[in-house]
Amino acid sequence: MKKILFSFIIIIFLITTIVILTGCANIIPPTGGPRDSLPPVLLKSTPPDSTRNFTGNRITMTFDEFIDPQNVRENLIVSPVYKIFPDITSKLNTLSIKLRDTLEPNTTYTINFGNALKDVDEGNVLKNFTYLFSTGSKIDSLVLQGKVILAEDGKIDSTLIVVLYRNGADTAVMKERPRYMARLDGKGNFVFKNLPAGTFYLYAFKDAGNSFRFTDTTQLFAFADKPVVTNQKNEPFTLYAYAAKKIVSIVAPAGIGIRRSLGGGSEKRLRFQSNIVDNKMDLLSPLLLNFEVPLRSFDSTKVSFSSDSAFTPVANYHFEKDSTNKKIELKHQWKENTLYHLILDKDFAEDTTGKKLLRTDTITFTTKRIEDYGKLSIRFRDLDMSKNPVLIFIQSDVIKGSYPLNSPDFSQNLFLPGDYDLRILEDANKNSKWDPGEFFGKHLQPEIV
Repeated sequence: MKKILFSFIIIIFLITTIVILTGCANIIPPTGGPRDSLPPVLLKSTPPDSTRNFTGNRITMTFDEFIDPQNVRENLIVSPVYKIFPDITSKLNTLSIKLRDTLEPNTTYTINFGNALKDVDEGNVLKNFTYLFSTGSKIDSLVLQGKVILAEDGKIDSTLIVVLYRNGADTAVMKERPRYMARLDGKGNFVFKNLPAGTFYLYAFKDAGNSFRFTDTTQLFAFADKPVVTNQKNEPFTLYAYAAKKIVSIVAPAGIGIRRSLGGGSEKRLRFQSNIVDNKMDLLSPLLLNFEVPLRSFDSTKVSFSSDSAFTPVANYHFEKDSTNKKIELKHQWKENTLYHLILDKDFAEDTTGKKLLRTDTITFTTKRIEDYGKLSIRFRDLDMSKNPVLIFIQSDVIKGSYPLNSPDFSQNLFLPGDYDLRILEDANKNSKWDPGEFFGKHLQPEIV
């Protein structure tokens, strides 16, 4: 009886312990270890990398994990530049390349995948993975590098491509594919590797539709001043890109001010806007009228200009019209904190579509106070006065003022407070505006900011 009782107590104890432990336990799924942060690694390639006397047309590569090529056409760079895009296929951890071009003898080829190769699980990128081979007995090893800067503002556009041509004719960049191509990194740098010795012509431009040609002269373009002879002592090149037909005047532009379009339907009225903001006029700028359509006629006798509440006529002012017939400036030595009225007769202007004002319009505004301005003084070190420097003030990518410098010291007694970016224009022709380059026929470099 004692043995039975003891056994029963032991069973009850075990059951109770199991219930308690089961109720308190947290079920945690097994972890898979740390996150994979490494890109795929090439295990082998057939033929091996840097093969000489290459004669085939197919390359097979095996990696240490499954790969997922993406945007191959946008990323792949084959040098010399291909005529027919190669066939790129992948399966699991294997990548196959079938070359569709006829290979040239005694030539070094490089295949750069850019950012196209990723692993399947985590998307880790195998950056700038490059395979190399030669159809001759040696691998070319010369390097050419440099940087591309936007001449107008000193910024970088990493969407440009940099190319090398054998043909020195100006029209080659429009009619032929380059011999070699490189892309810019985020800092505007480029590098050509495994080049042969020889003479090349160096350019940079926008590549529309992977055509490898400069097809749009309104897009960015850059060129080296002279042919590039590749050797072991090549210094880095700096190219200055510009838009050939983009001419930007560096004068204070009209602000987004009052937009005028008086009377009647939108198909009949003359539309324009001024640089008056919140009914306040800047003491340092002329009054600007910017028209949406060029003017056919402008009659200043049908405009009256007066001040104060008594509409006292103003003396010593004049109008200027620009060459596009879309902008009229009223120039006057403004008085601070003064009320002005500009009365426009309905026949004062007519645009090329025949639109006029449908009734007389009055623009009323008050000039700013002296107290609205600050004083600015700047001294520049190591400023090369022989390059005709022009100081440019920028706000939100808009030019707010430009000042030719006659000395390293600049000062203004009246200057609008604010945050500005400063630029220096090397104004080669002293016309107080940035001028783009002109390549075809002239080989004229852009002015540099």
